[in-house]
Order: sequence, then structure tokens, then C-alpha cells
Amino acid sequence: MPPPKTAVKQDAGDSLENSSPGPSWTLVSVFSLIFLAAAATVLRFHFLTRKPFWFDECFSAVIARLSWHDFLRLLWWREANMALYYVLLRGWSNLDSGFSPFFIRSFSVLASLATLPAIFWLGSKLFDRRVGLIAVALMSFNAYHIRYAQEARSYSLFVLLATLSSGFFVACVRESSPSERDRWSYILASVLAVYAHLYALLLVAAQWLSVQGLERTQPSGEGVAVSGVTRTSTSYGSLRQTPLSQTWIRIGVAILPLLAFVAKTGAGPIRWISRPGFHDLLDYWEHLAGNDGLPLLLLCAAACLAAILPLRASLFRLRAGWDVWRYQFLLVWLLFPVGLALLLSPVRPVFLARYFVFCLPALIILAAAGLANLRKTWMMAICLTALLLASLQGTLAYYARDFDLERDGSEAAASYISDHARPGDAILFHIAEARIPYEFVRLLRAGRSQSSPEAGPEIIFPRHGDRLDYRDVTGKPTSEFMRSVPGQYARVWVMLMSNGAPGQPDGTTLMLNQTLAESFLRVELVQFPEVEVRLYRKP
Repeated sequence: MPPPKTAVKQDAGDSLENSSPGPSWTLVSVFSLIFLAAAATVLRFHFLTRKPFWFDECFSAVIARLSWHDFLRLLWWREANMALYYVLLRGWSNLDSGFSPFFIRSFSVLASLATLPAIFWLGSKLFDRRVGLIAVALMSFNAYHIRYAQEARSYSLFVLLATLSSGFFVACVRESSPSERDRWSYILASVLAVYAHLYALLLVAAQWLSVQGLERTQPSGEGVAVSGVTRTSTSYGSLRQTPLSQTWIRIGVAILPLLAFVAKTGAGPIRWISRPGFHDLLDYWEHLAGNDGLPLLLLCAAACLAAILPLRASLFRLRAGWDVWRYQFLLVWLLFPVGLALLLSPVRPVFLARYFVFCLPALIILAAAGLANLRKTWMMAICLTALLLASLQGTLAYYARDFDLERDGSEAAASYISDHARPGDAILFHIAEARIPYEFVRLLRAGRSQSSPEAGPEIIFPRHGDRLDYRDVTGKPTSEFMRSVPGQYARVWVMLMSNGAPGQPDGTTLMLNQTLAESFLRVELVQFPEVEVRLYRKP
């Protein structure tokens, strides 16, 4: 009689191989991915040009058309942050024979769509394909992701690179001896993320922080190391320290030019950020969850709690095995960057919601893991459907009205000037940057007519040549300059932007009022959101 077979109970976290990739592909999985990809594409391209370009988008589009000399000087002198996006947008714009807002914004849409396979890959690496598929569903309908997919800024690219960086980071941590390909891929993705947005440094810091407890990890018994995990018969096992120190040093060396730029400019580029309050933080979490207010935020929070509550006894343990560490990593990624920004805010406010959009993949994957933890498939289906419907509602609300920022009326103001200007008019800008939306409108109209930009009023400030110069995006007119303005102009347009609170104009506005009133007795005012257009005329 053969001896009885011994039942062996193996924990889900006992082996990394069991946490990825999960069950084999089925037709349902394949068709689900196809449907989600199609839905995500429709939601991101839908109403892509419905909203006007605001100042920052105009800036992206205009500097991408500068000469290489002015482009590179401007990056180093003022705009090193998002440098990667500007370079890529420059190449993308060259594919467009005209100057199409749809084409300009579509680059962000493509980066957003590329994030879907990236988050599936990361979710599968951390858990299994089921979690990866749920994460794709949540990301496809998330209004915050869609909102920045439709903006000509670097945030969509930032999320993509942050997801790839974390994916390769996880690949390095999982293996006791990570391959050179994984290590160099992690370096490349992380460096590109930092050049896409400086706040990616907070992501790298979160990754570094997440493995600090692993430095003191020792195997809890004799066993065999498999994929970076030591199996034992008495515990989950212990994740081995991954040799990432040299990797982080290489990342630091690669971003030295950007760090030099930060040292040169200091906090000047973000000095306008105000100190956040409770409502700012609540709005951030509501928007990150999907822009459907507190109910959707609570649904996401419940899904995240379903993921971490089973591990509550070991969640804060330093000597954590893979099954615990992956949740720790997601929580650190989600909470540490925002927490650090809030700690720094009393000294130097650095919290701006859209700068922390790179935390979205952590929230999505954590919520997906919580849904996958539900024991009954029907329960998971109901909860996922509720989340997707609420997210879709948040997306429809975004189509109707912006969130996370109030668009200025710079494009509309520039269009008004172009429509009402006459030959012989002059124009000056209260701050040099206000010339950017005006140049955007000129390029936009030239692109529609397939001709050279129209002449329009003569630009008298800022002006360093016949075409836009890298020096034309900074500075303010002085009283000496204003008194030297030639008297041959019968009409002078002035575009005021960021010139103080209502009823409390800044010094430059007061100076313009005084000096122009000496020569022009009549003035007409037209107000746009955060922008004012004035036409000074002689009798």
C-alpha cells in the first residue's frame, strides 16, 4: 500500500512566480482588452479641441516652433523642466504640415494610451494578469488621466514614464541578481521621467524609501532562493536586498544638468504656488480618484482598504516578504510624495495637484488589487461596474467643465486683438510671456490658411528681432522704455496678464496707465478670464 500523500499548503506570497503572470489568456480577457483600448481611445479623442488652449499649452506649442538656437537657449535659460516633452513635441510638430490644435494635443493622447499596456504590465508584475486587466479598466475611464491626455503639456508623458520606471524597478527588486537589461531600462525610464517633469525625483525617492527596510532583511530560516525570495517552511520568506545603489548613482549623474538648472534658478519658477489648505488636498484626492466627488473617492478608498486590510498585522513590518512589500511600495508611491510636499509647504509651498499626477498608477493598481481580493466574482463585477460608471460620470463632467485649473482667456484675448487690429497699430504686452498666446493665434491662423503668419500690429515690447526670440518670454516694460515709444502710433494695444488681484493692479500696470495716458486720451477695455485687453487711442 503506497504511503499517503502529504498535503502541502503554500502561501500566495511564498513565490514570486505565483504572483505573476496568473491564469492563461482567455477569449474574454482578450476581448476585454480590445474593448477597453477602444473605449479609452474614444474617450481621449472625444472633444479633443473643444476647450481653448490656455497659456501653458500655447507656450508648449509656440516654443516647439522656435529655431534650434532659440529653443535650446530657452530650455537652459528658463524651461529645463519638461525639456523631454518639448523636444518630443518639436519632432511631433514637424509631422504636421500646418498648425493644428488637434495634432498638437494628440501627442499627449498617444502617451496616455501607451500607459494602458504599461499599467497592465506593472499590475501583472506586482500581482497577476487579473489585477493588470482591472487596472487597465480603471485607468481607461479615469477622468484625471483623460483630462491630461487632452492637454499639450508633459503630464501624460510623465505618467507613462513613471509607470515604466516603477515596472523596471519592480523587476530589479524581484530578482536577487537583476539583469543588466532591467537595470539599464530602469535607469533610462527614471532619467526620462525626471526630464519629463522634475517632480519625478519624488518617485525615485519613493522607490528608494520602499526598499530601505529590505537592507536589514535576513532569511528566517534555511531555504532556497528563487527569484529573489527565500522560501522557508515557517514563514512567507524574505525579499533579498537588490543591488540598486549603483543604479541610483547613475540616475543622479544623468540628471546633473537638470539639477544644475535648479541650482541656477532656485525656486523662482514655482514661487507662485500658494500654500495648500485642507480643501486643496481633498480636491486633489477627489480628482485623482476620477472627478466624481466624494462618493467615487470613498469607493476607491474602500477598494484600497480591501487590498491592504488582510495584511494589516504585517503591513508596517520592515522584514516583509514579497506579498507584503508590493503593497508597501504602492502605498509609499501614493502617499510619500504628497506627504513630503505638505511638510515642505510651511517653508516653501511646492504642492500643486497636477504635479502629482504620477501617483495615479499607484492608486489604480492598489484599487485593482483590492477588487481582485473579493472572494465572489459577482461582488467584484458589481464593485468594478460601480467604479467605472462613477468614473465615466466624472469624465462627462470634465467634458462640460474643467477641473483642477481655471483656463485663462489668453487665446481669446489674442484672437480679439487680431480681429480688431488695423494697419499701423502697435501692441505691447504687460509681461513678456503674454506675447506667447498672441504668437500662438498667429501661427494657428497661418496654419489654417496655409500661409505665412499675418503681420498684425507692430510688436514694440518685447522685441529682440523680426521673429520670436528666446529673450522675448521674460521681463516687463520700464517707464523709460514707455516714454521712448514713438509718437507716430495712433492706436496702441496692451495685453495685461497676471497683473495683480482685481482692484489691486501691480506696479507695471500703474506705470502703463500713467505713461500711456499722457499721449492717448481714450482707452477701451475688454475683459477675459485673467486677461485684460486695452486699446489706447488718440482723439
